[in-house]
Amino acid sequence: MHESWPTSTGAAGVDLHLDLPTGPGQGGRRAALERALRDAVRDGRLAPGARLPSTRRLAADTGVARGTVKAAYDQLVAEGYLDARQGSGTVVADRPGPPAAHPGDGGGPAPVPRHDLRPGSPDVTSFPTAAWMRATRRALGAAPSAAYDYGDPRGRIELRTALAEYLGRTRGVVAEPGRIIVTSGYVQALALLVRVTARTVAMEDPGLPFHREVVRRAGGRVVPLPTDERGARTHRLATGAAAVDAVVVTPAHQYPTGVTLHPSRRHALTAWALETGGLVVEDDYDGEFRYDRQPVGALQGTAPDHVVYVGTASKTLGPALRLGWMVLPPRLVAPVAEEKLHSDFHTGALGQLTLAELIRDHGYDRQVRAGRLRYRRRRDLLVARLRGAYGTGPEGGEGGPYGLDGIAAGLHALLTLPPGEPAEAQIRRRAARLGLAVGTLGDHWHENDRPHKGGPPEQGPAHTSAAADRPQGLIIGYGTPGEGAYPAALDALMAALTRP
Repeated sequence: MHESWPTSTGAAGVDLHLDLPTGPGQGGRRAALERALRDAVRDGRLAPGARLPSTRRLAADTGVARGTVKAAYDQLVAEGYLDARQGSGTVVADRPGPPAAHPGDGGGPAPVPRHDLRPGSPDVTSFPTAAWMRATRRALGAAPSAAYDYGDPRGRIELRTALAEYLGRTRGVVAEPGRIIVTSGYVQALALLVRVTARTVAMEDPGLPFHREVVRRAGGRVVPLPTDERGARTHRLATGAAAVDAVVVTPAHQYPTGVTLHPSRRHALTAWALETGGLVVEDDYDGEFRYDRQPVGALQGTAPDHVVYVGTASKTLGPALRLGWMVLPPRLVAPVAEEKLHSDFHTGALGQLTLAELIRDHGYDRQVRAGRLRYRRRRDLLVARLRGAYGTGPEGGEGGPYGLDGIAAGLHALLTLPPGEPAEAQIRRRAARLGLAVGTLGDHWHENDRPHKGGPPEQGPAHTSAAADRPQGLIIGYGTPGEGAYPAALDALMAALTRP
């Protein structure tokens, strides 16, 4: 029989949990104490440098004589498990760690590239740390004690109120606080919507494979919806063989092609929702960042009872915050909130309060404007480097072989590869040899997804042509590098494009 002894060391400042057998005999208790401490060090439960309770405190907590505890400590010091430091008490000794994993043995994260132009992330070195800290102090200073308790699954009312004002003002979203649910990001929002409303979901082709897998894991079936220079080909929804419950689109800046959804197709999409009762999910992942004109307003503003608007702070501030939001048709608020309740109860309240304060004092607007200027300069530098290497430049339609597709917006650009040029996989290998990571268009086609477990290949209104007919391209994420690292990353990119 064993007893668990969680020690409460008071002024010593440390707690220690040990499993000791019950029974008489101090000799047996000493051996048991030594064994419990030795096992805790070997297992890593007591890390090198961890401070142990004093002999007096551990003796009182375990019911073992103080002399027995001291003898156990002395034995483990002699064996090299513990270290007795004058004036600092007893601590766990430094011990050799496990051998380092070698590349290719499956251990540890993938190596970080020297130059990173992969899409999907902002420049996290520009996070407004000082403004966030000031907003945190103000928000927590004014927060009621109830803010530290379990909260509303819809999110804090302070943030939902601030978002309603901001989204209406900047993105043309029809929003009031009662229609908003705060999430831990776009992924959670998408999964909640699928579980509540949809079983068959049309998603743009090409698009982000990870989001398709989110839909599948939430119980949905994905069918591809082709895109072209006008965005999603919405007429395929009417002619497709499979009924679709929902359509996920990126109308302001299609990912990854970078085009906007044409007005006629915006109308066709909302007409489809009105006629069929289907749901449109608008992923406005980088809608604030438009460089050649005012950003296109949200699709949700034209049909607020049929479109779910989804946004996040991941591109404007940083993915680490895990803060996103949905603006829902009224009929969906209660069921989605119920699903959210049983998913994670509620999103962390303290980050919500801070973001609400940052929005209220317009620090969020200032951060967006600064980001818009920073990313516009980076895109302009990318264009200038291509023009310098290939003549008039990709946007002029003359000169070199490469072209930038899409509008001047967002945190990425699609660099198309014309027929006869090295394939995207070959250029990516060249880039890797130079320490550069880039994205490739080929990874984003639906037909390249792994077969989903438990069913046949997914078909639907967007049955697509063979991979050999697909255009090829590189997806350049100019938001990812830190400010000082971007020029060197472009040097590596130009070398990868020109060297055999």
